[in-house]
Amino acid sequence: MAKRVSRATGKELVRETGIRYREAGRADKGRILDEFVAVTGYHRKHALRLLNHAAAEGGKPGQSRSRIYDAAVREALTVLWEATDRICGKRLKALLPTLVESLERHGHLHLGPELRARVLAISPATIDRLLAEPRAHVRGRRRRRSSGLLRSQIPVRTFADWGDPGPGYMEVDLVAHNGGNGAGSFVHTLVLTDVASGWTECIPLLVREQGLVVEGVRVVRTRLPFALLGVDTDNDGAFVNESLLNYAKAEGLVLTRSRAYRKNDQAYVEQKNGAVVRRLVGYARFEGVQAAQTLARLYSVARLFVNCFQPSFKLKQKQRQGAKVTKQYHAPVTPCDRLLACEALSEERKQGLVGLRSPLDPLRLLQQLRAEQAALAHLSGLAAGEGRAAPDESLARFLVQLSTLWKGGEARPTHQQPDRPPRHWRTRVDPLASVWTEVEAWLAAEPELTAKALFSRLQAAHPGAFSPGQLRTLQRRVREWRQVMARRLIFGGGEQPPDGGRSVPGDPGLVSDRRLALAADTHFRVPGTA
Repeated sequence: MAKRVSRATGKELVRETGIRYREAGRADKGRILDEFVAVTGYHRKHALRLLNHAAAEGGKPGQSRSRIYDAAVREALTVLWEATDRICGKRLKALLPTLVESLERHGHLHLGPELRARVLAISPATIDRLLAEPRAHVRGRRRRRSSGLLRSQIPVRTFADWGDPGPGYMEVDLVAHNGGNGAGSFVHTLVLTDVASGWTECIPLLVREQGLVVEGVRVVRTRLPFALLGVDTDNDGAFVNESLLNYAKAEGLVLTRSRAYRKNDQAYVEQKNGAVVRRLVGYARFEGVQAAQTLARLYSVARLFVNCFQPSFKLKQKQRQGAKVTKQYHAPVTPCDRLLACEALSEERKQGLVGLRSPLDPLRLLQQLRAEQAALAHLSGLAAGEGRAAPDESLARFLVQLSTLWKGGEARPTHQQPDRPPRHWRTRVDPLASVWTEVEAWLAAEPELTAKALFSRLQAAHPGAFSPGQLRTLQRRVREWRQVMARRLIFGGGEQPPDGGRSVPGDPGLVSDRRLALAADTHFRVPGTA
């Protein structure tokens, strides 16, 4: 294959050969085409198009079209653009006929017939092109984003790329404590999870800032029971920046990032965001130094409780059969035990782990967790969390409460909600309000009547007023009425039931009848009694 010629030489050959090719006969055209392909190295069809194009242009390439929209059009267009408060080209094009006519009528603009025709005929794309220089001057020079260059220096690592690494490679993420409102400044939690063991460390950040992220990683390195070898982040600007990149290079850390909008690439830390951070802290908003300090105390206790006394599952394998995915997990083990069983960890590190876990009291750690959670709940304004687990509460008293704590519902102060007041209002019109007096009279005369029999009487007495679906409403009302009768019987004729008889509409005087009380007694008597 012949060596390709330069661009300038190629244009010259096309121009000269095109003239010969156009004037030659059929037999000579084939020979000229063969020579041209041999010299330039072009594909035969591409060379044919070039020669035909050169012949069509008459051998005069490089001629430029005359400019239609000159400086006068640009100046007039700039005035019209300013008069419309600098709107975009598409909107300005739609307004031009009305705007030009209005400005000329008021004597603000004087356009000649030819200039006026060119201004009105201009397209939106040409408007934007002619106004590019004024707009660039108004907006100023935009700051070029360097994230593309930074991302090219940080390799991508997917979930499948992890394989089975040793301890030291951690996924990193940020959890925002904004209470669902991203406005203003609020506390973030920096979460680091070891891929091999699941060991998790949390650090509160007063604000979301790249310098604090680097400082948080530096603090975590001093606490880890193994050497930090690599950090895997998402594409957040708090991670993809020169600060973290330079720190990783200086410390010899492997810095990688996940694919954009693929949370499964960071499955390990995403799982801990919910199982550790959200489970301990909840979803309330925290801002200020006091909240950050309280979170720091909470995480200092949680790292010991979670890593030493909270077993976790780890995926063993995953198989897909069509649309069905089958997952198998290793037996649940605490991160501490997983590290102790790891052959890659040195014996010195393992002895340090044993010395860290041996003096720990899980009950004492849980009590401290509840105390810090109560403080967080108080800061967030959750009334249910105030004082639930006082810091000065004795361990013995805390232990006694554990056996009955489940009866009170949610034990975590950060997740407790104020009790809702009992509902005392109706959301629908009572369908029995107008006939309840009549129903009570039937019950007074025949207390043994069932709700179904009473409903049949109502339908007969009021045709079309009650649908079959309202039978259940009458059954509930009759059952409440009989409950009131039973309480009357228990408390005696002169006693009021606990709710004062308010659960049944109508005249409370009807319930004092001895015959009605006996009827209620037949419905609530224990089987086998006299």
